[in-house]
Amino acid sequence: MSSPCTSCGACCAAFRVDFHPAELAGAPYAWGAGVPREMTLPLTPAICRMLGTDASPPRCVALEGEIGMAVSCSIYAGRPSPCREFDTEHEACARARRRHGLAPL
Repeated sequence: MSSPCTSCGACCAAFRVDFHPAELAGAPYAWGAGVPREMTLPLTPAICRMLGTDASPPRCVALEGEIGMAVSCSIYAGRPSPCREFDTEHEACARARRRHGLAPL
């Protein structure tokens, strides 16, 4: 059974995504391939942000596809911790889906 996330993407177009620079590609402790630096904005020495997630309306630069139809993450293997830890059973998921006119899971 496929994940409901592959046809949603609402969270990728609803919230800021901030994380520690240790998760960037080439960093010693990066998960998988790490987050490509060119897809981020350094905010402080301890915080990076995914490009597009602080836009109005927000949409992560790594999100591909149409929200609510079929989506994917272009950096899934190296996505930052806030994305890996996002829980579809949490109220934040329902809130993101509502922002895009989608019913809660």
